[in-house]
Amino acid sequence: MTDLLVRNVRVESATTPCDLRVEGGRFAEIGPGLEARRGERVIDHGGRLALPPFIESHVHLDSALTAGQPRYNESGTLFEGIQVWSERKRTLTVEDVKERVRRAVRQQAGFGIQYVRSHVDVTDPELTALRALLELREELRDDVTLQLVAFPQEGIESFPDGRALMRRAAEMGVDAIGAIPHFEFTREYSVSSLDFAVELALEFGLLIDVHCDEIDDEASRGLETLAARAYEAGIGERVTASHTTAMHSYNNAYFIRLLRLLSMSGINFVSNPLVNTHLQGRMDTYPKRRGVTRVKELTEAGLNVSFGQDDIVDPWNPLGTGNLRDVVLNGLYVTQMMGRSEIEQSYRFITHNAARTLHLDDYGIAVGNSANFIVLDAPDWTEALAFDAPVVASYRAGRELVRAKPVRREILF
Repeated sequence: MTDLLVRNVRVESATTPCDLRVEGGRFAEIGPGLEARRGERVIDHGGRLALPPFIESHVHLDSALTAGQPRYNESGTLFEGIQVWSERKRTLTVEDVKERVRRAVRQQAGFGIQYVRSHVDVTDPELTALRALLELREELRDDVTLQLVAFPQEGIESFPDGRALMRRAAEMGVDAIGAIPHFEFTREYSVSSLDFAVELALEFGLLIDVHCDEIDDEASRGLETLAARAYEAGIGERVTASHTTAMHSYNNAYFIRLLRLLSMSGINFVSNPLVNTHLQGRMDTYPKRRGVTRVKELTEAGLNVSFGQDDIVDPWNPLGTGNLRDVVLNGLYVTQMMGRSEIEQSYRFITHNAARTLHLDDYGIAVGNSANFIVLDAPDWTEALAFDAPVVASYRAGRELVRAKPVRREILF
């Protein structure tokens, strides 16, 4: 492993450049004006922004790149998307899943992503997609960290043998247990599914990430059950509530009461502003709801929120590239988080906040940590965000994963 000296980068919000020395795949020294040593490879990044790698904290790789198979979701609703995927997954093979996921992950890597939490549908008696993703988790581990969630797309209590399939997934080695309480047949099934998911995760020592209240129904309140169970078990930092779009429709009196429980529980949240802006509010005429969870209020209350892409060219999103810059930009606009400091700190939704969501350690540009980082073609995050600055380099343990030439344009007038 070649030692590396990276010169002239601005780390996160730093106003002045510094150098990064990498030895044995880890940050050995960080500071200005470091002297090159014999045998070191030296790269000068010209004062560009260096960040910890981007983290995709919520995506469905098993369905990636399947839009139009067997048909398109013309209504644009969550529920037609589930039906289309139900038809497509009958034809899954391990080879099919692995080929599509490899393409999607390479695409994500080009946008600076090195960590991915993927939900994998386990409402399939053969668990085909899960078997494929488990193989890829090992095959790709030197380049990308895959974290897999057993996701019961069609329910735990409402799908035949749903509990048994979830248990099999846990035994096969997933990283986290999921649930989908708003899709269960009844409120009783919803609560029961969450109780089961928490118990199963505790039994196997796994994380929890629930598709929670991804609906415009103000009466969908699986979140209070999930937060209560996390609080009772003292596992809030290991629990994530994804989507929580019903929160957009909660009346303020209920939300304020709920916020106390959420704060006590310490659970994490993932918002998917691109896809949920597309999917939610479909049954409204006007006024039409945005349908994105209360990111601003949760953040101001000190709760951890990260952003995810959710879907890449599949039955729920006919577009999507995996570029998390698009997610952050849309998220800031749709949640009205456009204050100067909010913009400047928004990279945390896809870096440090997401690292908490995934329960990662050994993350960040600091001496002693693994030398995983990216360099963007901009001097700071605000400019990178505004001009969609490309990732010019991505390093994993000091090894280059991605290399690109800075963009140079000539305006000829």
